[in-house]
Amino acid sequence: MRRWRLVLRDGGRAGRPGDGWGLSGEDAVIDRALDALYGAPGTGLGSRPGPGQGPGAAGGGFGPSVPHVVRWLGDIRTYFPASVVQVMQRDAIDRIGLSALLLEPEMLAAVEPDVQLVSVLLTLGKVMPETTRTTARVVVRQVVRKLEERLTQRTRTTVGGALDRSARARRPRHGDVDWGRTIRANLKHYLPAHRTVVPERLVGHARAAGSVRKEVILCVDQSGSMASSVVHAAVFGAALASVRSLDTRLVVFDTAVVDLTDQLADPVDVLFGTRLGGGTDIGRALAHCQARITRPAETVVVLISDLYEGGTGRGMLRRVAEMRAAGVRFVALLALSDDGAPAYDRDRAAALAALGIPAFACTPDLFPEVMAAALEGRPLPVPEG
Repeated sequence: MRRWRLVLRDGGRAGRPGDGWGLSGEDAVIDRALDALYGAPGTGLGSRPGPGQGPGAAGGGFGPSVPHVVRWLGDIRTYFPASVVQVMQRDAIDRIGLSALLLEPEMLAAVEPDVQLVSVLLTLGKVMPETTRTTARVVVRQVVRKLEERLTQRTRTTVGGALDRSARARRPRHGDVDWGRTIRANLKHYLPAHRTVVPERLVGHARAAGSVRKEVILCVDQSGSMASSVVHAAVFGAALASVRSLDTRLVVFDTAVVDLTDQLADPVDVLFGTRLGGGTDIGRALAHCQARITRPAETVVVLISDLYEGGTGRGMLRRVAEMRAAGVRFVALLALSDDGAPAYDRDRAAALAALGIPAFACTPDLFPEVMAAALEGRPLPVPEG
């Protein structure tokens, strides 16, 4: 009955007097917090308190002032786990326009930082006052640090291994032979009578392993629907830029094209250099990338976009075909996030597939494997469906 009362969000008001199933104590606070967000239209966080109703009264609403919402944010962080708090914050942004209140520094200090919150802050970047911008950078850096802890080392290890494998020489000098890998590669040539392996193929490392052998260009759509992908792309761009054997470039675009390569040392600077929202001209962005390719056969271009093109679709496909013909490895990601199946232009995705380029959504955890496959020239690990 207690759980049903919380699900119904009526605080036990629908029960009979004295039936013993009313909510009290912490349960009553939880009920008010839920009712403030999910109550009937005209009540809750987005409404004015009614006569005789103080802030947080069940069904009566926290007014839209910052102190009341900050108090509500404190309540939900006290009584719900972080994953649930993030869901409720996203619902508050959709239901009551919480994004407008995020321009207040004290509001930002009360929220639970996550990728979606960073996306909202980047969208508000143009109208954010300087006092709020300082707090916003702190929030964004917290999220970026968590993503780096989760993704950066794995990216470096996976991509570094791919570069090492692609650098192995077929006929290495004696000092360059990797004997462990050579033995494993020739186990099928084991001679039991002689208790030895015949090394038909030697596996070794090229002497130029320390030089830049591959170039990566991340071309990222910064339209509003791609916000989460922009956040992850900034973190991955910084991780790839830290791999000494890679020359990494980051380009973001809407109808204009901005090269943020010189800011890759700090993903937070990259994110505040983006401009979420606006139109899209994929063809123009690809033209910018194409003009900067110096070694096509050693270059991987990763387009991260939902493919909704504001320019000419033919121009986009022509650029892709030209790069492919020159030897560039091209990867098309419809999203780089954990947000689930994205909306995308299916006709242009099919056109890319006809060119031999599968277009698919990619989670951040899968991205290092995708990059490793692209750098080695292997088939991409395209998720099923």
